[in-house]
Amino acid sequence: MPMFRPIDWHTSTFMSPAKTTMDGIPDQVRGIRFPFRLMRYWIVHELLKAESKRRGGVPLSVCEIGIDAGQMLAFSKLSFQSRGQALPWRQWDGMDCSKPDPRLQKVGYDRVLQVDLEDREQLAALPRARYDVVILLHVLEHLHCPGPALAGVEAVLKPGGLILGGCPTTPEWARNLWQRRLRRNPRPRGHVTVISTELLRRWADFLGLQTELLSGAFFMRKKGFRLENHAWWLRLNLAFGALFPSWPGEIYWAWRKPADKPPA
Repeated sequence: MPMFRPIDWHTSTFMSPAKTTMDGIPDQVRGIRFPFRLMRYWIVHELLKAESKRRGGVPLSVCEIGIDAGQMLAFSKLSFQSRGQALPWRQWDGMDCSKPDPRLQKVGYDRVLQVDLEDREQLAALPRARYDVVILLHVLEHLHCPGPALAGVEAVLKPGGLILGGCPTTPEWARNLWQRRLRRNPRPRGHVTVISTELLRRWADFLGLQTELLSGAFFMRKKGFRLENHAWWLRLNLAFGALFPSWPGEIYWAWRKPADKPPA
């Protein structure tokens, strides 16, 4: 079943050498074999590999939105290079609300744009149908109105392209209550929107996107937790996430834009 796809992935790719060089990674995380705090990068890395294989190895054009210090690209790039494998993309652009850091070019971004996803004029100015894959990791929870932003993100995707995303999740019954609490005392660049599996399904349906994966990631995580050194613990948590995607934690998804959908 599609929701169990992560359980079949080879866990050795999780032990990317990138975790020892990536910025902003606590020492307790660097010393763990399968640190759940880096699971977001591993999941997207594996989905990128699968998409490349699906397209017969044709190099992908990728756009990553919300790039922080470039951890996603660093993780995937070093994972391929450490195994002597060619990179499955020909272009990897980045978009972020912050001013581009010149150091990001050294990570491997072809170009980095400063884009506010809640600015409708900036969204309207984005290139249409340019990318095969758009990565949206832990971005939506920072937006007050994710719906219009998602419509803008969908527009830059080519027909047949894929949106790979991830975010914290909360059961639908608690979503509005928790969101009101967050917005009463917002933190700078903190979470302001609470997301459930049901909300993700509604967004996908509204945008006409086909859900290929919608799965939770773990039952529990703890920085430096010793059980995260064991592949069986990783697979157990992935199985739990697949069975109970609404469990409070994190959820990841893959949305496909229909090949016959014309550009906006």
